[in-house]
Amino acid sequence: MQTWTLNDIAQLVGAAVRGNANHAIDGLATLKSATETQLSFLANPLYSAALVSTQAGAVLLRPEDAETYQGNALLVANPYAAYAQLTHHFDRTPKPLAGHHPQAVISALAVIDSSVSIGACAVVAEDAVIGAGSIVEAGAIIGARVHIGRNCRIRANAVIHHDCVIGDRVTIHSGAIIGDDGFGFAPHQGRWHKIAQIGRVVLHNDVDIGSNTTIDRGALDDTIIHEGAIIDNQVHIAHNVVIGAHTAIAGCCGISGSTTIGAHCVLAGGVGLVGHIEICDKVHITGMTMITKSITKSGSYSSGTAFDSTDNWKKMAVRLKKLDDMAKRMRELEKLVQQLSPPTRDESEHDG
Repeated sequence: MQTWTLNDIAQLVGAAVRGNANHAIDGLATLKSATETQLSFLANPLYSAALVSTQAGAVLLRPEDAETYQGNALLVANPYAAYAQLTHHFDRTPKPLAGHHPQAVISALAVIDSSVSIGACAVVAEDAVIGAGSIVEAGAIIGARVHIGRNCRIRANAVIHHDCVIGDRVTIHSGAIIGDDGFGFAPHQGRWHKIAQIGRVVLHNDVDIGSNTTIDRGALDDTIIHEGAIIDNQVHIAHNVVIGAHTAIAGCCGISGSTTIGAHCVLAGGVGLVGHIEICDKVHITGMTMITKSITKSGSYSSGTAFDSTDNWKKMAVRLKKLDDMAKRMRELEKLVQQLSPPTRDESEHDG
């Protein structure tokens, strides 16, 4: 286990040390669970009270948040970003050595850089290309003519189907399926007829795909995920979807075919999008929202009703069904009131 001094860590993240610069740190932890040899951070004001009782050896803090904390501190403008940077120095994920496991199945026609690591029972098909520094873990499948860039990590049991293109520094987590068939069928004479999906999936640089997420290949054009987009676990992205740069999509979202999502958007958990719509840049969609038409203005969007006790929710659901009838009755009442109302002074003078 590597040990760092606070001064060492401060240099890594550009922080100012307040307190004992030689205090030793061997790990990261939350404010609640940290010990005197661990570093913690405060990024959310909701956890400010935990500063009073934390046993952390030091805390990453914004200067304005450090006034009430007496312990060792690393003062930095963005504690959460500094924490994110430091996690890579304390990460214990095994880093396989370059080379091919004897139980891997690798086509003689594949083009693989000598620095690539390929794990047990992985399969690399003909004419696949894998760039320098990439890792293909145990049981992963790389299809024919797939192109994988530099320093990618394909986690155990992930699948990349034929002809897909993966940029540099892309991570595809276990169980994810890239380039499976889109849901394309033509109805004819009472039956569904399969449409061959002949497009690809293209993942640009620095994309991160979560476990058990499925990204369908395009029907004709490609399904495209642009640079820096992050996709959580168990997300479904249908054929010919385009997702903009640095957009974040949380777990269990479903995006229907031929939908375009702009850059720097956020889709919270369980969001659903119908097909053939466009979402502009910098849109935030809150959890469980259903989007049924295009969004052309940046901002935050929501749908549905907030949770309540079951009894209250049922009453509200009944009333919602009556809203249309109530609106019609209101319009009739407004007409009746107008008919019965006495004329205004101006109207009376005019009549006279």
